Amino acid sequence: MNILIDINHPAHVHYFRNFSEIMREIGHQTLFVSRDKEMAQKLLNHYKIPFIDRGKGKDGKIGKFMYMAYANWKLHSVARKFRPDLFLNFLHPYPSQVASYLSKPSLVFSDSEHAKLHHQLTVPFASTIYTPACYLTDLGKKQIRFKSYMELSYLHPAYFTPNPEIFEILGVHEKEKFVIVRFVSWGAAHDFGMTGMSLQNKIHAVQELSKYARVFISSEGKLPENLEKYRIKIPYDRIHDALYYSSMIFGESGTMSSEAAVLGTPAFFISSLKLGYLEEQEKEFGLVFNYGISEIDQKSAIGKAVEILKDQESEAIFQAKRENLLAQCIDTTSFMVKEVLKHE
Repeated sequence: MNILIDINHPAHVHYFRNFSEIMREIGHQTLFVSRDKEMAQKLLNHYKIPFIDRGKGKDGKIGKFMYMAYANWKLHSVARKFRPDLFLNFLHPYPSQVASYLSKPSLVFSDSEHAKLHHQLTVPFASTIYTPACYLTDLGKKQIRFKSYMELSYLHPAYFTPNPEIFEILGVHEKEKFVIVRFVSWGAAHDFGMTGMSLQNKIHAVQELSKYARVFISSEGKLPENLEKYRIKIPYDRIHDALYYSSMIFGESGTMSSEAAVLGTPAFFISSLKLGYLEEQEKEFGLVFNYGISEIDQKSAIGKAVEILKDQESEAIFQAKRENLLAQCIDTTSFMVKEVLKHE
């Protein structure tokens, strides 16, 4: 088969890179087409994955619709030469719309219930939508649920082994606690109207966490001068090593919270969003702590995080919780391979 994989966000590279390698090993062809967004194309280059560039996106709702027209034209042009038998992507509309026009199967993965616009523009054109079993939205007869998470397509032990060299890169001792604090820009199409922590509580969180661990901030945007000194400075491909060895992640990123959870690192998610996979990782596995954005919630989150940092047994406790999660969840990449091969 010829399989066209479209990348719209850096995380999508991780979702499909192991799938692509396996499919190529068994004789199929894959072609990546990638938006030039943040680190997406750097990651593709890092993993030595050839790709076709479909340019940068645009900001604002009008700009994003204009870009959709361009992306559809670009994907159609690529498809005429590559002749894909199947389109594969994480929830965004362009590949499914082009696949529908060409009467080809379009397989879409999603874990983002709040991406309502993407649902409206993608689901009608897709052949199948795959979601974690805990997905909060019913997408109808096209939806297939699986017992796992997108992050286990690349952080499952079958694919990921943490590298302790990250301690030297960060300048911390192996027995020294450190925390990753994550702030997001809330600029994506699926983030319209969503918010996270107040600036005052961001500063307060860093101050409190710093009393018990080294703090490193990962931020999509600019930081206030008094927080800039905490910005993490590591190679872009080493963040998962840092997440594995960190004592905690605290902040506004759903994806990084789930990444931490499947690695056995306690995750604090402070947001107006409600995400099914994080709800399950809290209620069923005890690896995530979900908090809203009220003043009481934000301060409660900081207090609970400090409590865990002070607990000397927390590392062993959360690693045991990770083992429980891995025992109950499937290998997402293996699931992808089986589903795609049904279309041979």
